[in-house]
Amino acid sequence: MNQKEKNRVMVHKTTAEMVRRDEANKKLVFAASNKIKPVLKQLDSTLTGLDENAVASHRSMYGRNKVTHEKKKSLPARLAGAFINPFTAILFCLAIVSIFTDILVPVYQQMPEEVSPLTVIIILTMVFISGTLRFVQESRSGNAAEKLLAMITTTCTVTRKDGTKEIPLEELVVGDIIHLSAGDMVPADVRVLEAKDLFISQSALTGESNPIEKIPVVCEQECETVTDYTNIAFMGSNVISGSATAVVISVGDHTLFGSMAVSVAGEAVETNFTKGVNAVSWVLIRFMLVMVPIVFFINGLTKGDWLEAFLFAISVAVGLTPEMLPMIVTTCLAKGAVSMSRKKAIVKNLNSIQNFGAMDVLCTDKTGTLTQDKVVLEYHMDIAGKEDIRVLRHAYLNSYFQTGYKNLMDVAIIDRTEEEEAANPQLADLSEIYHKVDEIPFDFSRRRLSTVVEDKNGKRQMITKGAVDEMLSVCSFAEYKEQIQPLTDDIRKEIMATVDSLNENGMRVIAIAQKEALPTVDTYSVRDEGEMVLMGYLAFLDPPKKSTADALRALKEHGVTTKILTGDNDRVTRCICKQVGMKVSNLLLGSDVERMSDDELIQAAETTDVFAKLSPDQKARVVSALRSNGHTVGFMGDGINDAAAMKSADIGISVDTAVDIAKESADIILLEKDLMVLEQGIIEGRKTYANMIKYIKMTASSNFGNMFSVLAASALLPFLPMESIHLILLNLIYDLSCTAIPWDNVDEEFLTIPRKWDASSIGNFMIWIGPTSSVFDWTTYAFLYFVLCPFFVSNGVRYNDLAAHYSGAELAKMQQTYAAMFHAGWFVESMWSQTLVIHMIRTPKLPFIQSRASAPLTLLTFTSIAVLTIIPFTALGTMLGFVALPAAYFAYLIPCILLYMALATIMKKAYVHHFGELL
Repeated sequence: MNQKEKNRVMVHKTTAEMVRRDEANKKLVFAASNKIKPVLKQLDSTLTGLDENAVASHRSMYGRNKVTHEKKKSLPARLAGAFINPFTAILFCLAIVSIFTDILVPVYQQMPEEVSPLTVIIILTMVFISGTLRFVQESRSGNAAEKLLAMITTTCTVTRKDGTKEIPLEELVVGDIIHLSAGDMVPADVRVLEAKDLFISQSALTGESNPIEKIPVVCEQECETVTDYTNIAFMGSNVISGSATAVVISVGDHTLFGSMAVSVAGEAVETNFTKGVNAVSWVLIRFMLVMVPIVFFINGLTKGDWLEAFLFAISVAVGLTPEMLPMIVTTCLAKGAVSMSRKKAIVKNLNSIQNFGAMDVLCTDKTGTLTQDKVVLEYHMDIAGKEDIRVLRHAYLNSYFQTGYKNLMDVAIIDRTEEEEAANPQLADLSEIYHKVDEIPFDFSRRRLSTVVEDKNGKRQMITKGAVDEMLSVCSFAEYKEQIQPLTDDIRKEIMATVDSLNENGMRVIAIAQKEALPTVDTYSVRDEGEMVLMGYLAFLDPPKKSTADALRALKEHGVTTKILTGDNDRVTRCICKQVGMKVSNLLLGSDVERMSDDELIQAAETTDVFAKLSPDQKARVVSALRSNGHTVGFMGDGINDAAAMKSADIGISVDTAVDIAKESADIILLEKDLMVLEQGIIEGRKTYANMIKYIKMTASSNFGNMFSVLAASALLPFLPMESIHLILLNLIYDLSCTAIPWDNVDEEFLTIPRKWDASSIGNFMIWIGPTSSVFDWTTYAFLYFVLCPFFVSNGVRYNDLAAHYSGAELAKMQQTYAAMFHAGWFVESMWSQTLVIHMIRTPKLPFIQSRASAPLTLLTFTSIAVLTIIPFTALGTMLGFVALPAAYFAYLIPCILLYMALATIMKKAYVHHFGELL
């Protein structure tokens, strides 16, 4: 199954979850659109509640009120996840074989001096360090589903045949009659039967900032989403004010909240990073599985010593294996995480750093991510649309003195008045100048609120604010052109045109009016709300964060397309897009997405920039559709309704003001409101990828070139071109020189577009660049075998002819010295070529001139060359079987390496010309 097919399966899986959700929605729609009696009948319940038999029956039929979630992984499972992948598996296999060949076989043959645990130690150390780093980092992130479930209260108030009582949440069943009051968490999806001033916050579920009033009135018109029904309350939402009686419609996994928890609790998707690393690992493994048997059989057939051939083949396997890969990858990711922490961003999942750089589509919620999630009073204006301080003054008196629930608009009015108080004497000390006489609370049918206030001079007035249509119905006059005039049809049209214009700009508009001709009584009623004078409008907006526009522009410059996926309405969403400079060429609503098949959505997601009025399931479905098209998708959100989409994305991003569940579901959390951290994260991710792919390509190609050279030498030379211990030591010192790669510089041109893993490019690179070094390895073989060794060891006699000139101990010594000089010469040449090629391959530009490596990498690579060059001249070199090289060798080596660097540059340019990029 190819990746596109796998992603389509993922989309279909999301669709299956939506089918289950649809069945639950049908029950909610029936309950919302029917009167109480049919609803109770369908639920087999009564207003006096259920008896014991009915409770047991309903629990058996509909299940317990418990949201199932994924069991937390055991310690062994988490350790396995950190340490086991295709690449570490092959390293473990090599370690086991090395234990047998380097330790057990010499012990069995009673040759303790041949015991060499170095290979095993190197391999296991690399695996241990990288696995431990990953385990520690990822164990620190909590369990998202558990955090979600912890939000639910443990008891609820229920009326049954045997009376009203508190019961554990899990014992609630479909058909139970429950009671809600201020401060309660709604324990299930319920139909409201009775309510008094019931306001419920659904922001964590839908992203909508304003609390919603819930009423027991039947909803005659079908709503686009179930959360729009005004007589349905949902599990996980909060009762802000008021009280209610309701009947339970759905429990547990069948609630809206439960479907979210199930989607969050599931296994995270396999990200592009994981796929990429695994694919690269398999490419390297396949090369190894081809090369090692060939080397084994050639050496066995040509040398006749099958045990020695087997040991050398194992050394070739180790030589082909970049043992440092797990550690280099983890170090690159950890270094990126540290850099992000300095930019006030917490990285919870190490893999997300590279996914950040590979991301080419960012899907983001609107409220709280792009916007401040704070209602701000943008305008206080008269009927003609001019700013009027009297409108703000009267609005403050209404909001400040009302004793009911102060919604976000009330808070915005009070805050704005206090901000301007110092600059405008008309707003000073209003709460002391006036006192409240009475108020007429807000209710759903009137959609307005009135307060009656009186100043110190005894002047009394009623101030009313509310929805524009309802305010016009109680106003007979208007303050128009600085005069109080009758509210004519022409003035009404002008008012509605102004309001429509503000609404088109995404603002929520309410009107404010006042009335001074009041009877001198202690209490007032709705009947007194008449013959009022309309003063003007109040326009509110959830403004974008200051950095949003710049951040979206920077993302576009770096090849990242931004798509908005929000539960808010399309009008407000269009306004925010306009304010942040985002062109809305195509917009789809949740109802449109609902009607689309998976294939239709996959196609539509490519051309649609804005999705509005989406349910949580629909957000996740859009993300999955984009991933199925081969995109690396990030999702940024801050509510419970975003958690499923975060889990479906390659990388989940949350913000400092998010709810706990969003933070727990995220891979990266931005601690500051500055969204420019997104650009910095993308750059850091691309640097991380660049340095990882540098190591993989340069090491794989270099190792492949060395083994290609060994293959030829094994067939042609009368002795092994290098001992097993030499290969291992060469590999170790080279790998140590690579430990600075995570801190290497990256060309700016590389950072401009998203970068994804491409395993095929690794194989192509190995085939193109690897044999380049073999050309000079072969010339080095020829120089050492035909020129240097005969001249300085055997008086011009080549190795194959030594038996004709020497015999006995002298012959053995001559052969040993000949091979030792050959080994030393190729050992040094291999290190020079293998290490210097790091500087050649790390950039498509000219090394040392157009692009320079970082100081740590330069220092470490040249130190490694110096150390390894000196080894043949030391006692360690003698222990390893080397002899000191004559000065004439370096007269050959330096031009050889210069020519190699020139050829490597030519091949590099040809590779870039053919494949379009180097890394």
